[in-house]
Amino acid sequence: MRQFDLSPLYRSTVGFDRLFSLLDQATSNDAAPGYPPYNIERTAENGYRITIAVAGFGEADLSIEAKENALTVKGEKQIAGSAEKREVLHQGIAARAFERRFQLADYVQVTGASLENGLLHIDLVREIPEAKKPRQIPIAAASAKVLEAKIETAKAA
Repeated sequence: MRQFDLSPLYRSTVGFDRLFSLLDQATSNDAAPGYPPYNIERTAENGYRITIAVAGFGEADLSIEAKENALTVKGEKQIAGSAEKREVLHQGIAARAFERRFQLADYVQVTGASLENGLLHIDLVREIPEAKKPRQIPIAAASAKVLEAKIETAKAA
């Protein structure tokens, strides 16, 4: 993949640092490691679900952290006691530690997470504050006020 030089944009813009760092991450070679595989789906107009395949991991092995506009999912297999030693002849199920990061848009919040059948489901929703939502501005009839003012001045004279 090609690397893009964003330095001309840094010289002529202010406050877009986060956007440019996201673009750098998206175009870097290691931007999408393959483990563990995941899906991102839209469940409603403002609802999303991230599904991560975490076969072999239990709830105690996983941690989900939402901080600012980033969601981090970590998985680390707890090492069982030395009493249970097994000789693995073939290991096809990956159980290595992982850390998967997702950048969240403004006003996207994590609403819940569940682990079922080896899949970790993380539900998200975009909740735009009322102050940021578009609102209708009523248009006052200015001509009626002008006519009333003219009538009042005519009566006074």
